[in-house]
Amino acid sequence: MPPAQSNIAGAAPKNIAAGVLLAIAGSVAFSGKAIIVKLGYRYGVDAVTLLMYRMLLALPFFAVMAWWASRGKAPLTRTQWLQVSFLGFTGYYLASFLDFAGLQYISASLERLILYLNPTIVLLLGWLLWGKKITRRQMAAFALSYAGVLLVFGHEVKLDGLNAGLGAALVFGSAVSYAVYLSYSGQLVQALGSLRLAGLATSVACVLCIVQFVVLRPLSAMQVPAPVLWLSLLNATACTVMPVLMVMMAIERLGSARTAQIGMIGPMSTIVLGVWILNEPMNLWIIAGTILVLGGVYLVSRSKN
Repeated sequence: MPPAQSNIAGAAPKNIAAGVLLAIAGSVAFSGKAIIVKLGYRYGVDAVTLLMYRMLLALPFFAVMAWWASRGKAPLTRTQWLQVSFLGFTGYYLASFLDFAGLQYISASLERLILYLNPTIVLLLGWLLWGKKITRRQMAAFALSYAGVLLVFGHEVKLDGLNAGLGAALVFGSAVSYAVYLSYSGQLVQALGSLRLAGLATSVACVLCIVQFVVLRPLSAMQVPAPVLWLSLLNATACTVMPVLMVMMAIERLGSARTAQIGMIGPMSTIVLGVWILNEPMNLWIIAGTILVLGGVYLVSRSKN
């Protein structure tokens, strides 16, 4: 969960401008993950191996992040370690694995739109788990968002058949897994701080991804084409570690709500990158679906819980 929204009313224009640039750069960089994963699949590497390399190369950065944020702080209790492990499993390991697996079957554009349903899933979990009310405005937002995804999904089903259904189901499972992380991380964020929690939880996820590879694949599977290693390094740094830091810096300058609204550029950047780099199609189905999803998410972000 992002930290509480900061007061930006008296913020200097330079700080606001820097915050906007950081929010845009973080959103675009994070969206590039799907493009890099799709490029990696062109070399015949599977999801388990590709995810392992991403997390192996990102682990030193996240470990340093966790160490830096933990300086001078009390050590975690056993309960807090169990909570961090659970959040690392759901929010970063399982969500990442399902996302990587789903990208084998669907376009990067559809993947990003499905993941962007996350705010609606968080609200639905709040209703299911804690009985929080859902307003009519939020229900209308749900309808818009899911109609947009179904529009793009229906177009891909016509092209790819059952594979599109499997891929969409896996990516939606990723969105649900990350929504579980967001739903249960609130109290721990207040206790540990967002940077410390992110560093610890992602470090746990990195270890889980490495262990998964060791259990499921022979060590000889680590021998991959050189471009896969470079793509994995780019994914680990430019599309994983740097976006986390940039978004946190943007939140400090703009607040969480405004940063989230600027982050809506993410799906659009994925579509543009998909067309430019992956030669994915750009058509009215994708444009209409994207507008519906972004409209629905915007309504959710503006509504009062």
